[in-house]
Amino acid sequence: MLCQKCGQKTASVHLTRIINGNKSETYICEDCARENGELDFPLEGKFPLYQFFSSMMGLNVPGGDAVAPVPATDPGLQCPACGLTYPQFGQIGRFGCDRCYEAFGSHVLPLFRRLHGNQKHLGKIPARAGVNIKARKKIEQLKLELQQKVMAEAFEEAAELRDKIRDLEQKLTAGGEPDA
Repeated sequence: MLCQKCGQKTASVHLTRIINGNKSETYICEDCARENGELDFPLEGKFPLYQFFSSMMGLNVPGGDAVAPVPATDPGLQCPACGLTYPQFGQIGRFGCDRCYEAFGSHVLPLFRRLHGNQKHLGKIPARAGVNIKARKKIEQLKLELQQKVMAEAFEEAAELRDKIRDLEQKLTAGGEPDA
């Protein structure tokens, strides 16, 4: 499809505008989009993920447009295994090794919370291999409910939950397939 503005180049940018409930779609080339100020990021190359992380962490990025101050965390914070510093992590957007999670843990947990809405992964479980995992998750959930019932002094309901937990734990240790 040709650019709807210049009519010469191939349209590579799709603009959708909704104004007062009226939707309009425009297909234009990259050059026309730049002229109109529609593109405020480069299309060539990879997406600068390190800039995204750095802005989330409040770090300055060399060559970046961010003007946020470096956070008040310890600038000497460093992974003992690979030597990566926290500001370096902010610049490159990835850890140097698996031990970086432990070294920067208290500083990246708020970042994970902002990115994912949670700091614990709650993804899908494979159907074939997930029977025990689902049972353990169900037991954790029931234990939390049990604590809430005890605190609310709903002891009869708490006893029922306790029995369910015991039943699931017995089936799990016996090697059977619990009803999760």
